[in-house]
Amino acid sequence: MDVQSSNMKKPLRVMKFGGTSLGDPTCIRKVVEIVCDAARDSRLIVVVSAMSGVTNRLIEAAKHSEAGNRDAVRAIFENLRERHNAVVSTLIHSIPRRNRINRELKEIQEEGERLCQGTTCLRELTSRANDSISSLGERLSAPLVAAALAECGVDAEAISAMELVVTDSSHGCADPLMEHTRERCASRLLPLLRRGVVPVITGFIGATLAGVLTTLGRGGSDYSATILGEALEADEVVIWTDVNGLMTADPRSVPDATTIAEISHREAAELAHFGAKVLHPKSLRPVTRCAIPLSIRNTFAPERPGTRVTPTGPSKDGVKGLTAMSDVALVTVSGLGMIGAPEVLSHTFATTAAVRAGLLLISQSSSQNDICLVIPSSAAERLVQALRGEFAHDPAHEKAMHITFDPNVAMITVVGKHMRGSDAVGRTFAALDRKNINIVAIAQGSSESNISFVVPKMDAKAALNAVHQEFDLGAPHSRTIPVGSVAVSPAAWQYEPAQRTANAD
Repeated sequence: MDVQSSNMKKPLRVMKFGGTSLGDPTCIRKVVEIVCDAARDSRLIVVVSAMSGVTNRLIEAAKHSEAGNRDAVRAIFENLRERHNAVVSTLIHSIPRRNRINRELKEIQEEGERLCQGTTCLRELTSRANDSISSLGERLSAPLVAAALAECGVDAEAISAMELVVTDSSHGCADPLMEHTRERCASRLLPLLRRGVVPVITGFIGATLAGVLTTLGRGGSDYSATILGEALEADEVVIWTDVNGLMTADPRSVPDATTIAEISHREAAELAHFGAKVLHPKSLRPVTRCAIPLSIRNTFAPERPGTRVTPTGPSKDGVKGLTAMSDVALVTVSGLGMIGAPEVLSHTFATTAAVRAGLLLISQSSSQNDICLVIPSSAAERLVQALRGEFAHDPAHEKAMHITFDPNVAMITVVGKHMRGSDAVGRTFAALDRKNINIVAIAQGSSESNISFVVPKMDAKAALNAVHQEFDLGAPHSRTIPVGSVAVSPAAWQYEPAQRTANAD
């Protein structure tokens, strides 16, 4: 059997490394060790984020450019240049390879500075320019990681995802066009895999059919990895980060929260949607479609098994984990005249969609006098003003007499398998009652995987601990039960960080 045939018989794994996994030379060495070890028995595709904090700095540079602050932009790019050059000088010892990488990084950095200069001249930051500037971090990290692998004897090649991931033209939140993406991946990556080459691919970005750069949204490198996994029908996708996996709850709020062993695609998707920031909310779509298992592992503790996300999860039903979101607001549309007035409902939902206020929970009273909507707090005032304007120009405004919002709430979500018809609902609310926690709104029944309810923000921590304790999620004997994770706000947070260098991109 020749070498190429032997290579193609090995399992194919897509391994994504996040920003904190690439934070400095020491971190990148850990990544190289993991890849070298895995390459012995697997075909590998490596997907990389920007180095930790870099995307945030690039977004700052874009905003400073729009405001005309040339000195601030210059300082940011000088800092980024020094940081990446320091990695090259520490990790790349081959003089020809070091010179080549330095030239490549310099070209990318100069391109970014030109983009910012153009934005300064126009005093306008277009969505296309914002994508191009914010994507520079991944374009800088891929050549670095590929060169670091080559230094250790791994045949690696840096590849821009613009060559592979074909997307629609929704700048800042693009979605893949999978048929074209499959074709590009097959023609570009399969020949490399046959030869035993490890492609190191930029996460977070893609391109339209016309070749215009797009981004998949913040944290989108997870999504990149699962898109590539689906395109090549990988055997596994592994998300390497700085945490031990998904947990039963945010340990900052629930001290006895435990790391999960296994959970289903559906349950993990619910957790990601309702605030668990370990996974990008869209990242499970591709692996779910193809029934590909996904693992979440700790770069700084690779001996730990992490969390395994599988198509069906383990057989045990019931509650697996909790999430909490505190950066939300409760918008209420109420009035006695709403009974039997479907136009109020239709106008409410149409207006919510028009202002792009993502709905997290919907609840209506049995009397039909009130509709409650839970949305991100950042969109609350915008939605309230839009609703008031909508009903002010419509006869239905008399039927929706009050439109208000309450920012002092939190939404708790209880996630598990086959929740409908189980005792989970009764036990959840009994646990809250014992702690005298008032429930503001409830939504359950549309999904067998979650129960969501709203409590006063000051009671969120107590609610989490009460429900966590009720289902014994932190007890040693339950640690093999698949469990989810928690986010206390839509801001990124992580569990049990073994090592942090800066904010993860």
